[in-house]
Amino acid sequence: MLRVEGLSRRFGGVYAVEDVSFSVEKGELRGIIGPNGAGKSTLFQLIAGHLRADRGRLLLGGEPLDGLRAYERAARGVAIVQQGASIFRGMTVLENVMLGAHRLTRHGFLAAAIRSRLARREEREIRALAAKLLDEVGLAGLADRPAEALPLGQQRSLQLARALASDPTVLLLDEPASGLREGERARLAELIGGLRVRGITVLLVEHDVPLVTRLSDRITVLNLGKVIADDTPAAIREDPNVVSAYLGAPEPS
Repeated sequence: MLRVEGLSRRFGGVYAVEDVSFSVEKGELRGIIGPNGAGKSTLFQLIAGHLRADRGRLLLGGEPLDGLRAYERAARGVAIVQQGASIFRGMTVLENVMLGAHRLTRHGFLAAAIRSRLARREEREIRALAAKLLDEVGLAGLADRPAEALPLGQQRSLQLARALASDPTVLLLDEPASGLREGERARLAELIGGLRVRGITVLLVEHDVPLVTRLSDRITVLNLGKVIADDTPAAIREDPNVVSAYLGAPEPS
């Protein structure tokens, strides 16, 4: 579904991502881990189109993404949940999710401005979709609440619902569990695991290694911008390069 070939990006004379290559199958949940400064978030920004690569290729379903802007990649089905809770203030929880469905709309500004019959029907459909997604992430009773009034854990669930409203093919989750309490992490892990049922290909950047190893089919490990391992969670835990660079030696028994 997603192929990354020799992707590189540097800032000044320092490579944040250097010659990164891996492929992700349709419906796979791929974990991306590594120490701070390993290049994980930069990699996501390159895939989403918020940064331009210095070299390398990206293919989605065999079709190149190179040269496409972020909104064009979103139209192809690439969605990203950014690090930190990013919401639209001054809008309700439901309206935030409805905004995620913008790539599915068929009628433009004029039809919306004159409130044409087709535009009204489309708005009803999007509203119903947003309400359904809020129910799935456990926020159905908060649809009319101001989005900024939600606690952090619920804002993360809101971000996930908004991303799902775009009907993504590939979903990039950048540290979604950061700052969450234990119960909130468990709920988020349940939501992420449930994405398999939808057949969505998921890439997950997260510092919570137990959470990543529990959810992922495979894990790619970055260090100093380079891939140092790409394997199953069980193999990654035992890989000496990963232990040395990131996981650390196990405590003596």
